[in-house]
Amino acid sequence: MSLVRTSISDSSTRGSTRASSATSPRGRALQTDQQLTIAAIAQLLSDFDIAVGSRQERAGAHVWDLDLDGERRRGLKVTLIYEDRPDGVLVAWAHLAPPLGDGLRKAYRQLLEWNDRFLFVKFGIAEDGRPVLSFELHAATASRDALREGLARILLIADLLLDEMAPWIWIGGRMPADDAAPRRNRPLLSADPRLPARLEG
Repeated sequence: MSLVRTSISDSSTRGSTRASSATSPRGRALQTDQQLTIAAIAQLLSDFDIAVGSRQERAGAHVWDLDLDGERRRGLKVTLIYEDRPDGVLVAWAHLAPPLGDGLRKAYRQLLEWNDRFLFVKFGIAEDGRPVLSFELHAATASRDALREGLARILLIADLLLDEMAPWIWIGGRMPADDAAPRRNRPLLSADPRLPARLEG
């Protein structure tokens, strides 16, 4: 199994993200299984207070650079790509740590183990050596709920594995003290209370 992501279409996940109903953090009922559009993606990011660093269009694909806060993992950088065409994909990958360098071989084995452990996501190593966590859906059939669940799944897993990934992120694996700042994306994490129990296979 290759763990290297070379393009936005060069990956697969163990199944497809399942959609589920949710309620907006603003108390407004969300339409379930709403087919995605550029406007619907922008609205979802706004509804769940997901910080967008930039939005670009590259070779016909719409790209958002996101910044997500979990309960433990803060400032997780996620790239979201949406290809608005019948054979396009919706893919998001989180940059879990800086390039691994000398620890690449050991990390590779760990990523393989996590691939077997967690459902509907794929761990990999980017071309620059950074470990990444991704999910992918068919753009034509992806829904708002599926995107919301996919982003929440990535953030929940990043929270869960923070202790194990700490040596990749901080020198000596020493996590900085929690600054107790508000977690912006708690509504995203709590939109489906059943999701934490469905992360692992």
